[in-house]
Amino acid sequence: MSKTMLFVVVGSVIGALALALGYYGNPPNMGVCVACFMRDVAGGMRLHSAAPVQYMRPEIFGFILGAFAAVLFAREFKPTAGSAPFLRFSLGFFMMIGCLVFLGCPLRMMLRIAGGDLNAIIGLAGFVTGIGIGALFLKNNFSLTPSAQQQKSEGILFPLLCLVLLLLVLAQGGLFASSEKGPGAQHAPIWMSLLAGLVIGAIVQRTRFCFIGMFSHVFLFRRFSMLIGVIALTLVMLVGNLMLGKFHLGFENQPIAHTDGLWNFLSLALVGLCGAFISGCPLRQLVQAGQGNSDATMTVLGLLVGAAFAHNFSLASSAAGPTAGGKIVLIVGLIFALFIGVMYTRFAKKNPQWHETKTT
Repeated sequence: MSKTMLFVVVGSVIGALALALGYYGNPPNMGVCVACFMRDVAGGMRLHSAAPVQYMRPEIFGFILGAFAAVLFAREFKPTAGSAPFLRFSLGFFMMIGCLVFLGCPLRMMLRIAGGDLNAIIGLAGFVTGIGIGALFLKNNFSLTPSAQQQKSEGILFPLLCLVLLLLVLAQGGLFASSEKGPGAQHAPIWMSLLAGLVIGAIVQRTRFCFIGMFSHVFLFRRFSMLIGVIALTLVMLVGNLMLGKFHLGFENQPIAHTDGLWNFLSLALVGLCGAFISGCPLRQLVQAGQGNSDATMTVLGLLVGAAFAHNFSLASSAAGPTAGGKIVLIVGLIFALFIGVMYTRFAKKNPQWHETKTT
């Protein structure tokens, strides 16, 4: 099977699973949204007190454990760590702020487009712009510090923690907060959510499918296979929405969305820029964490803390639009990411052996 056809199959499977999860209970245009699910998990763990968005989403644990199972099955479990951990945590934090100002991760952006939400088109333009800026830094040898191989016992800790949490959810769900109304109260059956998460985690691990990697491949290498896969995902969702009567074209009255174009653009520009620096979208970070990459685990923790911070301090947007605090932190995030880009590009140019170590 050619690489292009492989990505078409992968994109179609993810699109079909997202469609099924939305049909059987997940919120509208949110069959799969890593940022929204992480926000709900943060609420379920009582890291924030926003009652409408609290639920231990089984999909999140599925993504991680599916990737872990896939890498074990392929006998490729080689844990790594040590590449600017706190910086990755910080970029994950700001990536989540961008997602929650937009109201969705890059995957949900495509699902919203497939549902007719034109606000997401503006978000897509910002997303591409952010990745494009990141690609300029990468072309000039931007690089974080090199990672090093770790003991397998270290790489297994995060997947093991997620397995324990999942078992607690299944056996003692009352230990965790759970919304009685709002997005957190809308969910597909647990078994279906977990199964979908496991499948997506496994196929993303094996194929390196990634919404940020998709555009990075285009900008840096002129490779379009992954882009075609994302188009296939969107078309599957589009056809499904049309068949189910869930396609509503326009800017107004879209589910869990707002119409402020400027901040839709800037929020996903931040997501794209941060993702270009840490080599992956939120879904890809979860998968990498599951396969033993402790640097990605730090990013995932940044995403989790960012979600809690956004709802504890009213940074997340609503249908009424972004908040004043959300705008301020978003701008801080853009300045921070650009500063990191400039500083690490300069350092890499002064230390070319560092870049060679990183890329070999």
